[in-house]
Parts: sequence; C-alpha cells; structure tokens
Amino acid sequence: MPVGKRSTFSRIPQDAYSTPAGAVAPLLPHLAPGTRFFEPCAGEGRLIEHLVNAGHICTGRCDLPTDARTWRYLSIESGVIFITNPPWSRPALHDIIVNLSNQGPAWLVLDSSWIHTRQSIPYLPRLQKIVSVGRVRWIPNSPYDGKDDCCWCLFGLSRPNECAATHFIGRVERRAA
Repeated sequence: MPVGKRSTFSRIPQDAYSTPAGAVAPLLPHLAPGTRFFEPCAGEGRLIEHLVNAGHICTGRCDLPTDARTWRYLSIESGVIFITNPPWSRPALHDIIVNLSNQGPAWLVLDSSWIHTRQSIPYLPRLQKIVSVGRVRWIPNSPYDGKDDCCWCLFGLSRPNECAATHFIGRVERRAA
C-alpha cells in the first residue's frame, strides 16, 4: 500500500514513521510549560525525545504489542495527557481516537484531509482543537517532504452539543531562534 494518496512508495509496516522535530514544533506553543504526557504509540521514541527536549515530562510510553486501540492506561495520572503519532490506517486510527480520548485529552498528528471526510464525522464531536503543521519530511535523509499536509488534533470526550466549535490554529511562520 502506498504511503500517501499520490505515491507509489511502499508503506513502512505498521506505519512506524518516526516523528521529526519539524512536525512537533507547531504543537509546542499549545502545551503548558512542563506538560506531563504519555506516548501510547512510541515506536523508536523520537516524539518523546522532541517533547522532553522542549521541557515536557514523559510519564510513560508503550507501543505494540500494547494496543492503543483497546488498552486501558490505568497508570495515567490526573493532569497527564496523551501525545502521539498514531498509525494513519483508518480503522486503527478511529479506534485509537475513541480509546484515548475516553481516558484523557489526546493530541494526535494526522493527515489534514481526514477532517474533511465523511468517515471523520462520528469523531468530530471529540475534536477540540486543530493546529496546522503543513507537509512533513517523514523519511530521514530524503530530499522530499510528504505529499499530504498534516495537523495536530486535540481530542477529548464527546461533547453533548454536536455543533460545538473546534478551535483552528492556522499555520504560522516560525523563525529559527
């Protein structure tokens, strides 16, 4: 199966793409200083590394065989949020959205087009905030960015008013310090 809608490259098994720093940068202004987080789709831990380097605190991590679609994270403490780069395979993604957001706030990085599809409709009442990222270079040392735009999505418990507003943060120019 190709990586994106307009690509002939084979996917990495289980969508195990490490999260580059450039994909994390747009999320950082939306996290409180010293945010405590749990990473349920940790892979090699690159996302954790970027967040810890930015001053946030990882309280736990896991990956397969612990399945983020169904696992109850009983060790999640009050005030800890989920932050993850989940598989983008739709059935897995949808189950992860529900499972994590039933347990606490969950930031997931996704392809932006997902929000505009019919399949997203049952999950939109959980969507509280969208932070635009743009295109991401998922393959290290590649000269090319991915062909799909990305965003960070904050999911929480389903809101009773299905028309509740979702806060959208557009892309902003980031300058190197």
